[in-house]
Amino acid sequence: MADMNQNLTCRQALAGAFQALSDEAVEAGWPEGDVALALAELAEERVIEMAAKVIMEGFGPPPFVVAGGGRNS
Repeated sequence: MADMNQNLTCRQALAGAFQALSDEAVEAGWPEGDVALALAELAEERVIEMAAKVIMEGFGPPPFVVAGGGRNS
């Protein structure tokens, strides 16, 4: 349950800045639908980047392994 509350708190903290960014893009002449889609695509790219980072860190070699340092060398 704590994760849901933390997510809600984070969303509430970002909502104003997100709306301001969206409003600024619309005021600059971009159609509201294009702005919404662009923001969604940027968010999706960020999620993919974060997931890739977690995967790469999770599957990398442990930091204490020394190259070529096997037991039977």
